[in-house]
Amino acid sequence: MTALLRYQAALLLRSHRWLPPLLLYAGSMAVGVQSGQPVLDCAGWAAATLLPVAAWLVRICVTNEPPAARDCTAAAAGPRRVHLAAVGVALGASLLLALAGSASVAAVGDPHTSDRHAVVPVGAATAAGLVCAAVCALLGTAVGALCNRPLLRSTAWSVPSTVLGALVVLFAGASPANAAVTGLVTGSRTGVVRVPLLPFAAAAVLAAGAVAVACRLAARRP
Repeated sequence: MTALLRYQAALLLRSHRWLPPLLLYAGSMAVGVQSGQPVLDCAGWAAATLLPVAAWLVRICVTNEPPAARDCTAAAAGPRRVHLAAVGVALGASLLLALAGSASVAAVGDPHTSDRHAVVPVGAATAAGLVCAAVCALLGTAVGALCNRPLLRSTAWSVPSTVLGALVVLFAGASPANAAVTGLVTGSRTGVVRVPLLPFAAAAVLAAGAVAVACRLAARRP
């Protein structure tokens, strides 16, 4: 798996297809994360923006390899492992963005509630924001895994499905991402910081299930 991860990471870096989602994330951070804004509000914005970016990165990674090269790699290492490596690289890239975004929020966010009447601990706020960003990265990875090859091969279906799936997962009331982001926004109003551990556990389970389904189908749909 180490060799496959390196191979998929090299494909991603050399393709430069990572640049549009990176610019999307940077642009949204520039709009929603500004100096003097409440730190928990900024953390919620940074995490929510990461979900569609994570789904986009998965699409890039699972479609980055040319078909002939993908067939050769699958014959040598197995289609499941090859697909898992591609999704794993996308998730790793999303988590790196989560770290960078959380660091930016901690650096410029105002450690007070939205009404400026109570102090918010920076350490706890940063931890909560990082876990929330991880929740969104995991669920974005799940959306990308289910809305692209091998489940959906046509661009006409996969791209709209990825966009719609990301929006549904982000705004649905029962979604762990919605619960985590809402918890940060609520904490910005009340001054009570809660690390979203339960949404994180749920997101990890959902992401693992989605990736397992995608990898299983990758072996059955060469």
